[in-house]
Amino acid sequence: MTAAFPGQDRAKHMGELKRGDERWDVYMEVQSDPELGAVRGRLHFVNGDQRRTTGWIFLEVSEREVAERFGEFSAVELWHFVEALIE
Repeated sequence: MTAAFPGQDRAKHMGELKRGDERWDVYMEVQSDPELGAVRGRLHFVNGDQRRTTGWIFLEVSEREVAERFGEFSAVELWHFVEALIE
């Protein structure tokens, strides 16, 4: 079985966004950057065969801090990401 998106093995399911009949699963991928001594993160939005991915929008000292930063986004802000990302 292939991964739903590149980096899925480093991603954690963070929940889902729902609006009417539209539904997106939200994953946060993290990757260590030893050169910087930091952890970077990006978001993946999955809806069936549709995939949308942000750039590396987080850069923090630890994975926990990346998760905390993710928690600062509201559902409305996450919808803005989904709508702004072109397939």
